[in-house]
Amino acid sequence: MRLPEPPILCLVTDRRRCAGRPLEEVVDAAVSGGVDIVQLREKDMPAGPLLDLALRIRDITASRASLFVNDRIDVALACDADGVQLGEDGIPVEAARDLVGGDLLIGRSVHAVDSAINAGLAGADLLVFGTVFATATHSGRPPNGVVPLAEMSRHDTAPVLGIGGIAPGNVGQVVEAGASGAAVITAITESRDPRGAAKALKQAMADAWHRALSAEGVLA
Repeated sequence: MRLPEPPILCLVTDRRRCAGRPLEEVVDAAVSGGVDIVQLREKDMPAGPLLDLALRIRDITASRASLFVNDRIDVALACDADGVQLGEDGIPVEAARDLVGGDLLIGRSVHAVDSAINAGLAGADLLVFGTVFATATHSGRPPNGVVPLAEMSRHDTAPVLGIGGIAPGNVGQVVEAGASGAAVITAITESRDPRGAAKALKQAMADAWHRALSAEGVLA
């Protein structure tokens, strides 16, 4: 199992925020627009219905995008997902690795630099840090801004995606701070054109990635 090449665009699902459309329709359009990872995050669904949904999403993402399942290692294994995304208060990364071996990539959601470093050292393959900007999805949590992303990238323990209030107009700040990409929910799911929204995010990220490499002298 390998992560997509950066800059990575991750769609975190919320079937209740799809403007009345089926989640599968939104995911299909978003992947067509360039989403690299779909994180299935439907915390209120029992295991059986969640697995049914995961299998449908797996059919959509197969050979097109990676699929991570939020917290449910059993569902991730059963639907042949690429990875599992552990919440910051979820089981330890080491315990998850003991369960899945090399069958799944392991992501960890974090909200502080120390947590990110520890998760990376524990063997997490991907970190999702937030919230970066103000967002209605987590209205009770003050935004952290992009400075912590720069600190995390300096430690270089695992690729980091920023999440929270990210849109085409500010995703460049996330990438230029050192993140390997971004994760979004409503910027895609609530858009009238999920494919176009994903495409705009990918283009803004690619432009920022190119600028960052140029600034480092990687590109001539």
